[in-house]
Amino acid sequence: MSSSNRTALVLGATGGIGGEAAAALLRHGWSVVAMARRPAAAAKAAADRLNSVTWIAGDATRAADVRRAAEGMSAIVHAVNPPGYRNWGELVLPMIDNSIAAARATGARIVLPGTIYNYGFDAFPDLVEEAPQNPVTEKGRIRVALERRLEAASHAGAPALIVRFGDFFGPVGGNNWFSQGLVRPGRPLAAITYPGSRNVGHSWAYLPDAGETIAQLLDRSDELDPFARFHFTGTWDADGTVMTRAIAFAVGRPGTRVKPLPWPLLGLAGLVRQTPREVYAMRYLWRTPVRLDNRRLVAFLGEEPHTPLADAVRTTLDALHVS
Repeated sequence: MSSSNRTALVLGATGGIGGEAAAALLRHGWSVVAMARRPAAAAKAAADRLNSVTWIAGDATRAADVRRAAEGMSAIVHAVNPPGYRNWGELVLPMIDNSIAAARATGARIVLPGTIYNYGFDAFPDLVEEAPQNPVTEKGRIRVALERRLEAASHAGAPALIVRFGDFFGPVGGNNWFSQGLVRPGRPLAAITYPGSRNVGHSWAYLPDAGETIAQLLDRSDELDPFARFHFTGTWDADGTVMTRAIAFAVGRPGTRVKPLPWPLLGLAGLVRQTPREVYAMRYLWRTPVRLDNRRLVAFLGEEPHTPLADAVRTTLDALHVS
């Protein structure tokens, strides 16, 4: 596709990173099409920030729907995942195959918001783009397979861009640790539940900054390699207290109690329910420091988009109606 074609299809625009990528692309002058199973409901829910998006009906698990939606696009933002960590084995790879097929037919670049699930302990604590991918969980193995398919496709007419982030937080709630673990949306803050071990660092990515990063990279898509990868540092919480202090100060109660996540209870629940079982499998990422090295991103963009943590947390809590 020509660099003059600034039209993107966003899969997963009703979610956190998909919605923020769509919003950022709109700010940058792109035309954005979003596919959803119920487009009218999706358009109504996102009217305040995505009112210029064209919503169309479709399902990311159906190849024909993705191919039809991708016609004429120069980018496909693949930000769709099975909800609640469920059915990854059945859905994740077929969905990326559908996006790859659409990209090969249209010449669009696939954009994937990446995770750190791909990596194991041999790649930590400072995670660079070329680190070996030796995952320790089934979800990690699926993500490795997904990225390998993208790399192969990039040599066959479907260029790819992977931007890897830490744990998301932001004004759109959803499937992330902040809104489903640390705080309880819609309720006054009585305590902060923290999943991490004491003095273990953790990486956080503010969703609007993540979306802005994707938009800035796509603005310069012609300068990217066919298979381009970047890491986003975001907020590095060196000892596990930076985020909890920011939350407590944002609500005006610096002494708010921080309590540990009851991992043993989660493990027991996982014996009979899939979602807690999959969440429990991610426990290792809270027991070892993982910091994403953004030197390649900064060298390309000049700087990493960054909202001050106090502002980001305050905006997030306001949107989640936490006081």
